[in-house]
Amino acid sequence: MSSPHTTSPDASPSRPLALLGGLSPERFMQKHWQKKPLLVRQAMPGVQPPLDRPGLFELAAQPAVESRLIVHGQRGWTLKSGPLQRRALPPLKQPRWTLLVQGVDLHVPAAHELLQRFRFVPDARLDDLMISWASPGGGVGPHFDSYDVFLLQVSGRRRWRIGRQKDLSLQPDVPLKILANFQPEEEFVLEPGDMLYLPPRWAHDGDAVGEDCMTCSIGFRAPQRGGLAAELLQRMADEVDDPVLYRDPAQPATATPAALPAGLLDFAREGLERLVNDPQGLACALGEVMTEPKPSTWFDEPQTDWQPGAVRLDRRTRMMYDERHVFINGESFRAGGADARLMRELADRRRLPAPRVQRASADAQALMQDWFEAGWLHREPS
Repeated sequence: MSSPHTTSPDASPSRPLALLGGLSPERFMQKHWQKKPLLVRQAMPGVQPPLDRPGLFELAAQPAVESRLIVHGQRGWTLKSGPLQRRALPPLKQPRWTLLVQGVDLHVPAAHELLQRFRFVPDARLDDLMISWASPGGGVGPHFDSYDVFLLQVSGRRRWRIGRQKDLSLQPDVPLKILANFQPEEEFVLEPGDMLYLPPRWAHDGDAVGEDCMTCSIGFRAPQRGGLAAELLQRMADEVDDPVLYRDPAQPATATPAALPAGLLDFAREGLERLVNDPQGLACALGEVMTEPKPSTWFDEPQTDWQPGAVRLDRRTRMMYDERHVFINGESFRAGGADARLMRELADRRRLPAPRVQRASADAQALMQDWFEAGWLHREPS
């Protein structure tokens, strides 16, 4: 059962949550999402870090984990990308340095569970959980993000200054995107359990107050339209078997051989139109792109044989659906009727009880067995 501080697919969007300061997810999305900040004192009372400082440092040393070390010294800012061995990090008592570790939810079950509390926003928008550990005075400088973010304090204290920044010019010759003329409007000191939501492009600057400052950043995906369109076109083109070759039997001899033929432009335009005028192909491509695992993501092979029973999705698995398809880890499947309802339940709840699996059709069970053998889905104890 969910506590008042959690959310789940079973919870009503109209139910007030302590996580959102007593607002319901419905009200939060209407009033604050992409509109204005929200400070919630004790959004998660008694919160514990998803992993301790030594565990975070160990994670930053792994080649498959994205990490960054930021130091603000007498000579200015320095940035070093991971993997970062412990000996590469400054002494704990050295002030003004920060370690950022991205995608902690992919590696630490407690971080994954924490991220699930924010699923009142569609999974297609939810990105990852980053952890920032900072020595006294540590931070990354005043900046703005192009996406929404929840900043949850899980240990120590951090002072945040925020503002609606009009001047977005950046400091020159700095390895970070630091605002040149930051003008804060409000200031807060967050204690463990406190949380600050910021919409895109709200400038903010956070400095550690005292020792052992750890902040969890819940970030969201904001696809760039041109980039998304290019990725969709590439994926759709890879799936299309169109053997038609360009022909020009009426092409006259030319005195301007470098000029592009108008007929070739028409031929290319027709090819693009055939792609974008395929609604099913576009829907499949979008679902596959949005569920594609992050780079360097791997899945573990099962240690047991498949038996129909209670199952749960691996924390690294991305699963979504639309009216006609189910998407999982970059693949798409047509689904209808009872099988579609079953797969949608699995995607929303990320688990299925044994009776639901055992009563599934042979096709659905075969599909779940394939996912189990790929490490995308795991058996749960009865």
